[in-house]
Amino acid sequence: MGIFELFITAVALSMDAFAVAMCKGLATPKLKIKHMLLAGLWFGGFQALMPLIGYLLGGTFGKYITAYDHWIAFGLLAFLGGKMIWEAITAGDEPANGSFAVREMFLMAVATSIDALAVGVTFALLPNVNIVWAVTFIGALTFAFSAVGVKLGNIFGERFKAKAELAGGIILVCMGIKILLEHLNVIFF
Repeated sequence: MGIFELFITAVALSMDAFAVAMCKGLATPKLKIKHMLLAGLWFGGFQALMPLIGYLLGGTFGKYITAYDHWIAFGLLAFLGGKMIWEAITAGDEPANGSFAVREMFLMAVATSIDALAVGVTFALLPNVNIVWAVTFIGALTFAFSAVGVKLGNIFGERFKAKAELAGGIILVCMGIKILLEHLNVIFF
């Protein structure tokens, strides 16, 4: 696998994390550098860890992982997005949930990196893949995209605080549906 193919793969894998990081930024009223670093570490770390796990599992469990990865990602994103939508509708004038709690970040990091697990299985089947370089590159790029995503989401959220959490929840649910439909081979124009 060449550097160009790895770059395209890393960008594609990091887009879900970028979108979720933007949602976190939307709901964070007083953004600090630690929020950007936390998002980068969680999402970048899982985007690096999952392909490594997939690579190590290789062909042995690959068919089982890829058979259900889209359902797991859909379920987690739909749950988290639904929770955000419910909180936005029922909260009234309360501030949006900008929590970076371990449980919430863990679930979001897993949900956005399930597809990276399948990519890791693919890496195991390809000749000449330097897995250490690949996962380091994917993790670093996702870290950067996630940190920037939190900042961009926060800038947007400052202007539209009332709708920030609702928009974030809708985005998460839509991402889950998109992942599910892509894996079920539903084609859109």
